[in-house]
Amino acid sequence: MRIVRFSYKKSVYWGVWQNGKAEIVEGSIYTAFKKTKDYLDTSQIRLLPPAEPSKIILVGLNYKEHARELGMNIPHRPLFFLKPPSSLLAPGGYIIYPRSVRRLDYEAELALVIKRKARNISPSSAWRYILGYTCLNDITARDIQKREIQWTHAKSFDTFCPLGPWLETNLDTSNLAIRLYKNGRIRQASSTSDFIFTPQEIVSFVSSVMTLLPGDIISTGTPAGVGRLKAGDKVEVEIEGIGRLTNFVKKEQI
Repeated sequence: MRIVRFSYKKSVYWGVWQNGKAEIVEGSIYTAFKKTKDYLDTSQIRLLPPAEPSKIILVGLNYKEHARELGMNIPHRPLFFLKPPSSLLAPGGYIIYPRSVRRLDYEAELALVIKRKARNISPSSAWRYILGYTCLNDITARDIQKREIQWTHAKSFDTFCPLGPWLETNLDTSNLAIRLYKNGRIRQASSTSDFIFTPQEIVSFVSSVMTLLPGDIISTGTPAGVGRLKAGDKVEVEIEGIGRLTNFVKKEQI
């Protein structure tokens, strides 16, 4: 099932996506909902990030090839950091290139959204706490990241977390193709089979540190091939079994 969040006539809805149409649902997307048989097509709605998180957690260095690319050792446990919810960006939205940034990079990632409150859960039970999976682009001010010890500044600008286009609830994440296209050309191409830690292991580990709440986002790291963006670029994250997240880059206006 594909779950979408969208705006229609200045109101926000959740729905089920099928054949290019969204069927509005009633009730809580996290617990119990029912379909209404009210359908809207693509031209009538604007897709929104398919989550309303209290926090966004991202894992660094979770692909073996990316670790080799950077000349770094394989970590013994997931290495994670946070982005604020204010960094979220909808499918089709513009990534703003801040005037204070000298280098802006893309990072294609598989993300998941938490379904219910989780604390100290096991990897084997983690699937019960996952609502669905989606595409995420971890936009990074690389020049800031390189000169500062902490990553918050480099990762947290508004629009630095494109997410979508929807949540796929039924997905085997063990061997999914993941690609990033810049202006139509492939820049990242890998598979989740190269993961160091599975999504279930990541959810379990993070839940041992902090309580996860419905709507929280956890992203699972980026493969090798991260690179630079500039104003005017079109950037797309494509993950097998989910679809394609498309965004554009423009300079911050004075």
